[in-house]
Amino acid sequence: MLVSVDIQKVEPLADGASFGEVGAYERVIGTARGEVDPKDPANTGIALIDKAPRNARGMVEYTTDIFLLRPKDPARGNGRILYEVNNRGRKMLFGNIADGPQGVNDPKTMADCGNGFPMRMGWTIVWSGWDPDAPRANLGLALTAPVATENGQPIVQWVRDEFVSGTRGGALEAFKLSYEMASRDGTKLTVRERQADPPQDVAWTSIDAKSVKLADGKPKPGYIYEFAYRGTKPKVQGLGFAATRDFVSWLKHDPQAGKVTGRPITHALAIGFSQAGRYLRHHVSYGFNRDEQGRTVFDGIHSHIAGVGRLYFNTPFGQPARTNTQHEDHDAPEAWFPFSTAMLEDPVSRSKGSVLRGDGSDPLLIETNTSTEYWQKGASLLTTDPLGTKDVALPANSRAYMIAGTQHGGRAGATIDPGPNVNPRNPHNPMPAVRALLVALDEWVVSGQLPPPSRVPALSDGTLVEPDKIGFPAIEGAAVVKRTNVVGHPAAGPERVYRTLVSRVDPDGNEVAGIRLPDIAVPLAAYTGWNEYKAPYPVGEIADRDGSYFAFSATRIAQRYRNRADYVAKIQDAVDVLKKDRLLLQEDADKYLEKARNESRVNP
Repeated sequence: MLVSVDIQKVEPLADGASFGEVGAYERVIGTARGEVDPKDPANTGIALIDKAPRNARGMVEYTTDIFLLRPKDPARGNGRILYEVNNRGRKMLFGNIADGPQGVNDPKTMADCGNGFPMRMGWTIVWSGWDPDAPRANLGLALTAPVATENGQPIVQWVRDEFVSGTRGGALEAFKLSYEMASRDGTKLTVRERQADPPQDVAWTSIDAKSVKLADGKPKPGYIYEFAYRGTKPKVQGLGFAATRDFVSWLKHDPQAGKVTGRPITHALAIGFSQAGRYLRHHVSYGFNRDEQGRTVFDGIHSHIAGVGRLYFNTPFGQPARTNTQHEDHDAPEAWFPFSTAMLEDPVSRSKGSVLRGDGSDPLLIETNTSTEYWQKGASLLTTDPLGTKDVALPANSRAYMIAGTQHGGRAGATIDPGPNVNPRNPHNPMPAVRALLVALDEWVVSGQLPPPSRVPALSDGTLVEPDKIGFPAIEGAAVVKRTNVVGHPAAGPERVYRTLVSRVDPDGNEVAGIRLPDIAVPLAAYTGWNEYKAPYPVGEIADRDGSYFAFSATRIAQRYRNRADYVAKIQDAVDVLKKDRLLLQEDADKYLEKARNESRVNP
C-alpha cells in the first residue's frame, strides 16, 4: 500500500501554453513511499521478498519517483489516467505517439511535447519508477528498493553479463556490471563473434566493483562479450510491480489523490513501448493488476512492440534491461509460455495457460507490433498455437494488430541511414495506427465501444508463412533475411520447439497482412521489419531492431502513378478505408494527404 506522497514541485508546462480545448497543463514532480506485507498473497510472488529487511510493523518498504502532467483546470481534462511505463527510466511517450523529439526525460517546452496529442486528449499523464537500477539522471525514473540478505549476510551468486558494442547503443569503452563483484575468484571474460561460436578467453582489468574493461584495446563492434562473476547485493526487484500497482490504485481510489491529480479519476489506461510493453504483459500475467484490496488497477492496457515477451525481472539477480534477439542476449529469459491471451496448452510441459488470468483483474488489452517483432520476438505466437499449426481466437477482452512494414522503434523522423546494416533502415512511422488504437482503447474502456477486430497475418488465409517463403522480390545488393529468432523452452535444450512465422509479402516486397498504412497501401518503396549486419559487425546476423527500406526507381513510380493527382487520389482512398475502420485519426489522414500533395517523387 502507499504510505505517503511528497510533491516537491508544481510548475507550468510549456510556459502555460494551451493544448487545444483542454488548455494548459502543469508538471507535478515528487516521490511516493509505500510498504508491502510480505505475507499478503498479493505480494508473496515477489522474488526475495522473504529475504528483504522489514520495518517495525513487519513491512517491506520502497520509494518511487513520480512525475505527472495534469490539466491546470481539472474540469477541462477527461478525468482519466494515461500511465506510461518508463523504459529503462526513460519517458518514451512524446517521442513516440506525439511524434516529438527523442530522449526528452524532462518535458518542459512545447517542442518537447511534439504534437501534444496526449494532452489534447485530456488525459492526466503519469509516470513512476519500477526498476531499481534505472538511471535517475535528468529526471529518469527509478525505484529505491531494499537489498536482500540471507539472515543479515550478503547473498552471493554466479552472474553472467553480456555486452555488445555498437548495436543497441554507442561504442562501449567499458562494461558496466549488473551487480557488484563479491570477489575475483573464478571470474572470466570471454568473446565470440556469434552465439554458436565457442567463447574465447580475453584479458580484462577491473575499474571498480561494478565495471571492468578489456586489458588491451577496445571491444570489437558487434562481438559478444560475456563476463561471469560472483555477484552480490541483489535488490528486491519485484517491488517495482507492487509500486506501480499501489501508486495507480492510490490515484484511482484514495480521497487524498485529488491533491495530485487535480480531480477524481474514473479510469486508468497504461501504455508501454518495447521493454515497457513487456513489463505490462508481465504485470498482468503475474497478478499485479489486482491491488491488495482486490480492485483492478489498469482498466485498459496498450502494449506496443513487446512481441510475446516478458522481463528478466522479479527473480534473484534479474537483469530487466536484457532483451533477447537473434544475435544478442540470446540466452536471456524473456519469452516463455503462455504467450497468448488465448487459453492454450504448452506442447513441452503440457501445462495450460494464458497471459490473462480470468479472475476479474484482467484489463481490456490491445497489443500492437511492428514487422520486426514477428522476426525477432515471436509475435505470431500471439495468435497461433505454440507449434504454429493453427490460428487461435483471442478472448473478447483482447486484440492484436501487426502494423505492416514497420520496424521496432519506428517513429516520426526515423533515418534511412544504414548504420551497421547492409540495407538502408526503415523510416516508416507506425505511430498513426498506435494513436488511433489508443483512442479506440479509451473508448472501449469508457463506453464499451468495441475496438476494430484484430488484424494480423493468419494461417487460414495463407498470409502467415515460414520466413524463407515470404516471396520477397529480387533486389540487387539487398540482404534478405530468411530465418527468425528462436523462441525456445528452457526444458527443450537447443531443440527449437515453438514455431514462429511471419507475413507473406506482395510483389513489391510489402507485407500483405496487418494494418497497411498509406506508405504500404500506396507505396513508393518496400519496407521490411528485418535487416542484416555488415562488416566489421558479424556479417549475416539479423540486425537487432532495424528494418530495411528499398526505394522504388523513378521509372517504376512513373509507371505506377499517372501523375500526382492519381497518387493523391489513391492516398485518399487508403485513408478513407483506414478512418472507416477506426485505424487512423482524422488529423493523421490530413497529414498523409498534405504529404501526398507535395510528394516530389511523383510527377506533377
